Amino acid sequence: ERRAGTGRHPQSALTPTAVLQIVKESQQQHGLRHGDFQRYRGYCSRRLRRLRKTLNFKMGNRHKFTGRKVTEEILSDNRYLLLILMDAERAWSYAMQLKQEANTEPRKRFHLLSRLRKAVKHAEELERLCESNRVDAKTKLEAQAYMAYLTGMLRFEHQEWKAAMEAFNKCKTIYEKLANAFTEEQAVLYNQRVEEISPNIRYCAYNIGDQSAMNELMQMRLRSGGTEGLLAEKLEALITQTRAKQAATMSEVEWRGRTVPVKIDKVRIFLLGLADNEAAIAQAENEETKERLFESLLSECRDAIQAVREDLKPDQKQREHSLENDSGKVSNIQYLHSYLTYIKLSTAIRRNESMAKSLQKALLQQQRSEEDGKRTPRPQDLIRLYDIILQNLVELTQLPGLEEDKSFQKEIGLKTLVYKAYRCFFIAQSYVLVKKWSEALVLYERVLKYAREVQSGAGAYTNSLKELPDVQDLITQVNAEKYSLQAAAILDANDAHETESPSQVKDGKPLSERFDTFCLDPSLVSKQVSLVHFPPGFQPIPCKPLFFDLALNHVAFPPLEDKVEQKAKSGLTGYIKGIFGFKS
Repeated sequence: ERRAGTGRHPQSALTPTAVLQIVKESQQQHGLRHGDFQRYRGYCSRRLRRLRKTLNFKMGNRHKFTGRKVTEEILSDNRYLLLILMDAERAWSYAMQLKQEANTEPRKRFHLLSRLRKAVKHAEELERLCESNRVDAKTKLEAQAYMAYLTGMLRFEHQEWKAAMEAFNKCKTIYEKLANAFTEEQAVLYNQRVEEISPNIRYCAYNIGDQSAMNELMQMRLRSGGTEGLLAEKLEALITQTRAKQAATMSEVEWRGRTVPVKIDKVRIFLLGLADNEAAIAQAENEETKERLFESLLSECRDAIQAVREDLKPDQKQREHSLENDSGKVSNIQYLHSYLTYIKLSTAIRRNESMAKSLQKALLQQQRSEEDGKRTPRPQDLIRLYDIILQNLVELTQLPGLEEDKSFQKEIGLKTLVYKAYRCFFIAQSYVLVKKWSEALVLYERVLKYAREVQSGAGAYTNSLKELPDVQDLITQVNAEKYSLQAAAILDANDAHETESPSQVKDGKPLSERFDTFCLDPSLVSKQVSLVHFPPGFQPIPCKPLFFDLALNHVAFPPLEDKVEQKAKSGLTGYIKGIFGFKS
C-alpha cells in the first residue's frame, strides 16, 4: 500500500465524517466553553501540523514554501477533509477573536472580514471535495450546511440581510432534515445548531422589513437567557434603537401624584423599557434567567441615575435654593432622581426576595441533599439577604421629596415589619440548629409580634402588600415550629439525665487506663489514637535528705594562742635566716 499523498490510491469509499460533531467537540474542549477563541485558534494550528505530518502532506521544506492543494485524485483518507475543515475553523476562530478586540480597536474589523472570507473559501473547497463519489451522503449534507453557515455569518457582518437570511435558512433546512433522519441522540447537535441560528434569521427578517420579528427576538432572548455570538451586541443595539425612537415622544413621567419632565434621553429610554424588563422577569422560566434579567435592569437603572447626577452637578448651588412655591418641595430633577433611586432599590429588594425564596425551597429539601453529599443552604444565608433588604428599605425612607409623604412612610414601615418578621424567624431557626431552645422560643414570639402588627396596620395598604410574603402563612408556620421546639427541648432534657451505656462511654482516658472497661472507641483505628498520656505527668518522689550539724554550737575548741605568738616572733628573723640558709 502506497503512502498517503505519494501516488495513486484505490477508489474506495471514505469513512463518514461527522463535520458538526467534530467542530462542536473541538470547540468545547479547547477554549470556546469560556469564549477563548485564541486558544481554539492555537489548537486548530497544532492539529493542522499533526495532520500534515501524518499524511506526509507538507508545504515544501524549511527553506522553500511549495503550496499544495487537496484534490479529488489524492482523496483516499477522510483526514484530508479534516485538513480543509481545520483551515476553515482556524480562520473562523481568528475572526471571532478579532470581533472581540474590535470593540476597542475598530480598525480590526477589516481584518475580521478578511478572515471570514478566508473561512468561507475553505468551506467552499470542503464542499467541492465532498461532491466526490467516495464521500457518503451525510457528509455531503453536513459540508453544505457548514458552508451555508459560514456564508451567512459573512453576509451578516456585511449587513447583507437578504443574502444572510437565505444562507441561514439553507443551513437550518439541512440540519432539520438531518435531525429527522437519525436517532434522538444524534439529532441533539443538529437541533442545537438550529436554535443558534434562529435568532439570526429573525434579526435579518426584521432588518428586511418584518416588524413582527422584533417580538420573536425578544422571546428568544428571554428563553435562552441571553444571545451569544454575532447577534448579541446587534440585538441589544436594536432594542436600544427601537426604544430611542419611542423616547422621542416621551416628555414627562408621573409618580405618586406628581408629574415631572424627562429631558435626558438615557432616562427616557430606560423608563420606556422598564415595563418590558419587568414583564420579562415575570415570564422567566428559571432562576438563572431571572437573576440575569434583574442584573441587567439594575445596570440600566444605575446608568440612568448617573446621567441624572451629571445633570445635577452644574446646578449644584442653584439646586440648594431651588425650592418651589410650596415649602419643602424639591426640584423636578431631584424628584426624578428620587424616582429612579426608588426603582433601583425596589428592584434590588425583589431580586433578594427571589433569591430568598429559592433558598427557602432548598432548605425544605435539606435532608435529601445531605444524603447526596451536597452542601445545603443554612438559615444564616437567608438572614444575610433579609439584612440587605432591610437596609434598602431604610434608604427608601430617606429619599428627598418623600420625607413628608405619610402614606409612603407608612407603607415602607409595614414592609419593614414583614421582612423583620422573616429575618427574626430564620434567626430562630439558626438557634434551633444549635439547640438553644430558650433563645429560639423568644425569637418565635417576636416573629408573632411583628406579624400581628402588620395585620393590624395593613387595612388601607392591602394592595401594596400583595407582592410581599404572606404573614399569615408565617404565623401558621411559627405556631407549628413552637410546638416542635417545645417537644425537642423536653426530649433533649430527658436525654441529658439518662445514663449513657457503658459501651458508648468515651471519657477521654487513654487506653492504658481503661483496660478493665469495654467501650466502643472508633479513634483506636484512626491516626489520632490515644494509648497513653504523653508527655507523662509529674509524680511525687522522695527528695535527697538534708543534714544539720546541731552539735557544733556545743563544742569547745582547744586554745591556739601559743602557736599564733610563735609565728609572730619568727616573722623577720625567720625571713633573714631563710636567706642565709639557717634553719631552726
